[in-house]
Amino acid sequence: MNVFYEEDGGFKVGSVMQAAEASYQVEAVSGKRSKIKAANVLLKFERQALAEFLPQAEAAADDIDSQFLWECCGPDEFAFDALAEEYFGHAPSATEAAAVAIRLHSAPMYFYKKGKGRYKAAPEESLKAALAGMEKKRLQAEQIARQAEQLARFELPDGFQPLVMQLLYKPDKNSLEYKSLDQACQQLQLSPLRLMEKCGALPSAHDYHLQLFLLEYFPKGIGFPDIPPAPVADELTLADAEAFSLDDSSTTEIDDAFTVKRLDNGHWRIGVHIAAPSLGILPETPLDQLVMNRLSTVYFPGNKYTMLPDEVVGHFTLQEGTTCPAVSMYIEIDDAFEVIATESRVEQVKIAANLRNDVLEAHFNDETLANGSDGDYAFKAELRLLWQFACALEKRRGKYDPTRPPQVDYNFHVEDDRIRITTRKRGAPIDKLVSEMMIFVNCEWGALLGAKKVPGIYRAQQNGRVRMTTSPAPHQGLGVPQYAWSSSPLRRAVDLINQRQIVSVLRDEPPVYPKGSAVLFEAMRDFDATYNAYLDFQDRMERYWCLRWLKQENVVELGGTVLRDGQTVRLNGLPLTTKVAAMPELGPGTRVDLLIGEPDYLSLELDCKFKQVQAAPAEALVEEIDDEHAHIDADDLSDGEIEAPTEAASSDQATEGEASV
Repeated sequence: MNVFYEEDGGFKVGSVMQAAEASYQVEAVSGKRSKIKAANVLLKFERQALAEFLPQAEAAADDIDSQFLWECCGPDEFAFDALAEEYFGHAPSATEAAAVAIRLHSAPMYFYKKGKGRYKAAPEESLKAALAGMEKKRLQAEQIARQAEQLARFELPDGFQPLVMQLLYKPDKNSLEYKSLDQACQQLQLSPLRLMEKCGALPSAHDYHLQLFLLEYFPKGIGFPDIPPAPVADELTLADAEAFSLDDSSTTEIDDAFTVKRLDNGHWRIGVHIAAPSLGILPETPLDQLVMNRLSTVYFPGNKYTMLPDEVVGHFTLQEGTTCPAVSMYIEIDDAFEVIATESRVEQVKIAANLRNDVLEAHFNDETLANGSDGDYAFKAELRLLWQFACALEKRRGKYDPTRPPQVDYNFHVEDDRIRITTRKRGAPIDKLVSEMMIFVNCEWGALLGAKKVPGIYRAQQNGRVRMTTSPAPHQGLGVPQYAWSSSPLRRAVDLINQRQIVSVLRDEPPVYPKGSAVLFEAMRDFDATYNAYLDFQDRMERYWCLRWLKQENVVELGGTVLRDGQTVRLNGLPLTTKVAAMPELGPGTRVDLLIGEPDYLSLELDCKFKQVQAAPAEALVEEIDDEHAHIDADDLSDGEIEAPTEAASSDQATEGEASV
């Protein structure tokens, strides 16, 4: 006796070798023996050749139309052999019954399985929906194949262009466009980016890098909702001296300004005045939520995306000719530039002038200050005093080093899609003046918060590691006992948060963010990650424009300096490093000549070949910051923080009672 049975979701046949009440031992055509349950047996038959049975049943099943079979059965549950008898009009043979079972099993849209050999016809509406879905899948498969074929010919299918950036950045893997792109990429062995490039879908590499950044950090666009700041409620006293600021010509978010006044006791009083947006951007308001979403102004060559709307910036920026709310620190010094006392206030300040660095630097620079040839210019006496005080502060921090090799910062100017890269000496008098003043107030205000047991957000650097923390900790890179970013509240959320805490201390009010505040820690964590991402984006765009400059100026050969890994070279006159393949083993600081090949604006790589070692002596390498982050944005000069890039400290390094990132 032979049996036709169901096993593992399919049908099989075998010869019965031994039968029991609940099971059979059967032998397949291949000779393999197995034990099966009697309940799985659908048919028993004799005489027919076992090897021919299943192929004949499958051939007969192919001739049965599922639609007609569905029409033959009623709405009730049925057994396959009963339907076979009705379909054929006579008692079916074993082959005919098996053919019906195979057809029922292969058409789950038409027939719902109810048990071993038992089925029920699908309701008409369900069947129509299932058939429509199957037809849709067929059409989609044809569309995928057609689009993949177009992509393989490097043609962009209709409707792809608006989806290009989404397909490259965060694709919907269930979309037809992604499946078409994936199929074509596998066929051509190309990455999606390179295939899109060959299809002409990326006309601008600049826009590609920009759009990737915007998709991740500004998915709703770079525009601002119409959210005015709250009016400053308190009547603020007016400072008794008029202030001036020092900024680049393109700066609109003017955070800081200075006053200088001779006191009756012969001492000098220096005022550092920081814009006070915290007085109008109240916690947990829509404008505050906007700040906590953006967290910082984004800078990159040729453009910037401000943290605050222009209307709000205009309300609080220290604009020439206006009287602005400010958080001020007054520093009393003697003629030896020793700090006698400090005092902080919340007040109004009249801004007399916005001095611009590029204009002022012609008069106020190392050479003119050394030989007295600086001539006449606005606030000359005040600037000279501030510079002398800044030099004294630098020495007091232990950071004055006249033997240090001169370093330069790079400025990028994009006009009509052409790039101009200029250099300026790092630590020039204007830069030193501003940065030392900001380091001083950030240190002092951090100490004030610490003394009052009010949490703030600090930058700490110990043992080469930089971290953000809510409690005071030394910043070894700057040589200060604590450092709380507080001097750029128009451009950084952290500074705005710290300003709120400082104002609460100065007004003897409860802090906006008490000790253990989850909001404070969350803001610190989010800022740290987002700010670093913004800096990485700025680095990528600067690298892009460096590559553009090489092509624009038809540079075919350029010198450089080998860095510590022996395979990377820092190019002369540019904030650009590149790997050089097949370069001989050379020591760090070795000066070499390179043959400049074609730049890849998408991967931001440069094809360079080693030419020769220069006869010039090796260069003494300074900190790694010169290798990777030689450019500081003009608006960042007031930060005062220049440090080598390091890994963030792990959370277990936080001291007891503080949070850190």
